[in-house]
Amino acid sequence: MCGVCGELRFDGRPADLGAIQRMTARLERRGPDHGGSYSDGPLGFGHRRLAIIDLSAHANQPMVDQELGLSLVFNGTIYNFPELRRELQQAGYHFFSSGDSEVIIKAFHAWGEACVERFHGMFAFALWDQQQKRLFLARDRLGIKPLYYTVDRNRFRFASNTQALLSGGGVDTDIDPVSLHYQFTLHAVVPAPNTILKGVRKLAPGHSLTVDMQGGQIERSYWYFPATRPEQPISDGEWLELIHDALRSAVRARNKIADVPVGVLLSGGLDSSLLVALLAEVGVSDLRTFSVGFEDHPDEKGSEFEYSDPVAQRYQTRHRKFLVPNSEVLQRLPEAVDAMAEPMFGQDAVAFYLLSEQVSKEVKVVQSGQGADEVFGGYFWYPRMLAETEGTPLQRFAKHYFDRDHEEFLHTVSVPYRGEDYTSGKIAELLAQPDAESFMDAVLRLDVTTLIVDDPVKRVDNMTMAWGLEARVPFLDHKLVELAARCPPELKLREGGKYPLKVMARGLLPDAVIDRPKGYFPMPALKYVRGDFLTFMREILESRACRERDLYSRAYVDMLLAAPEMHHTRLQGSKLWHLALLELWLQRTVDAY
Repeated sequence: MCGVCGELRFDGRPADLGAIQRMTARLERRGPDHGGSYSDGPLGFGHRRLAIIDLSAHANQPMVDQELGLSLVFNGTIYNFPELRRELQQAGYHFFSSGDSEVIIKAFHAWGEACVERFHGMFAFALWDQQQKRLFLARDRLGIKPLYYTVDRNRFRFASNTQALLSGGGVDTDIDPVSLHYQFTLHAVVPAPNTILKGVRKLAPGHSLTVDMQGGQIERSYWYFPATRPEQPISDGEWLELIHDALRSAVRARNKIADVPVGVLLSGGLDSSLLVALLAEVGVSDLRTFSVGFEDHPDEKGSEFEYSDPVAQRYQTRHRKFLVPNSEVLQRLPEAVDAMAEPMFGQDAVAFYLLSEQVSKEVKVVQSGQGADEVFGGYFWYPRMLAETEGTPLQRFAKHYFDRDHEEFLHTVSVPYRGEDYTSGKIAELLAQPDAESFMDAVLRLDVTTLIVDDPVKRVDNMTMAWGLEARVPFLDHKLVELAARCPPELKLREGGKYPLKVMARGLLPDAVIDRPKGYFPMPALKYVRGDFLTFMREILESRACRERDLYSRAYVDMLLAAPEMHHTRLQGSKLWHLALLELWLQRTVDAY
């Protein structure tokens, strides 16, 4: 819901309203329903609205509460806002709107920075205190909503995507060598606060940031959870019941808190199919579901309609499916890249982009199954890591996850970018964080708190919001995540992973959906590169812009081009696509400014 941006000056000058206007315009697709701006001396806000809750003009933003001296720009949804609103009303607060945005303002006035600990939802917001002359920013616990910023000695700027920041001007667009190492080792995951560009940072999930007029910054972590067993033992049956109740509540909340219809992105996999079943279980009728498929490849099917169709039929949903030819994928791929706040390697990015285009014509909000594999251990590499008994936690993890070991990275990039093994140091640090009972507990927590944020979660936000479509992800409800982290990994990984979900689905879904191998939203043409797609990638990597950038070792590029279908990562990604995608993103995003 929405796009936000703003600026706080440190040099005594008023906010650059021209920059605010340019940034706001760049966010229009995230919020097609209304645009607005606000300024107060050194502070300027811009906002684009996607109207989901309280469709009236009273909920337009930037929202200013003159009585309290607070102003807000907000992206997201607070699912428990009705309860918070009632509590605040009992404390004497009066409301002029009926949505969740105003609740944030009142909550901040009542509880200060600790208000974020009371919010149950997905959010990225900035709040200006007119009396204290301080800017307060916060991001939800799982990083479902993005928040980027750039800072120099004269000003601090923030926005919902990198493109908006670049349109404001004055951003250092040099490539960050640390982030480049992350990019090519963790399949485009660049942990906060880094991004691929030196001048663009991002607020970490579960963090808030206070900025004052002298440029002082105070960052605070407000969420942390243990991955250890409860003191009171819980049986397997009790775990399964607790998880079912928590997921049912998460699904219900994400359907209830909206003044517009809510659909489901139905991939045909267990996760999204289970959402349909649970929505039916809590009494939702007339449900709308949407599926997308692509052309088959000799080595891989391009659609999962054979699994999604029976689910739609069983629950009598209003089902729409879209089959996209490879010619359209290639033609539209640059558009999807333009929607990426950061370069993404996931082959399903363009799938979400094209699906979202069609879905946005019918609904404004959808539920999506992202997060289930990370929270409940559904990927094929988890059992392999569990079985790995030799080596340090880092070695056990890297052997089954890293796209490239450090030696290969050194051969991938040109001499100026050959530095230390930054990724190994970062992952070792994260795996060593306290309150993880076992290696697999540490791995699953790392995935949920860091890796998922800058891979599937970011991808879903960027691709849906490019069409003014809000995606809600109940598997990343923070209460469900906290509960699942206490559950023994062996229970989650039983029967190939996601055992609690499989048990929950038995009887609700066809057995073929439950017992099928894990699917990956197939886009075969970006995995098995040949024909027009190979020509497309070759042209990018042999372009003048690529050669002049001199980011890649030409010998490595030539090796990949000579055998494009032979070089895949441990997670089955095309190494050629990795290089081509990053270069294409740089050409279309950075070189454009």
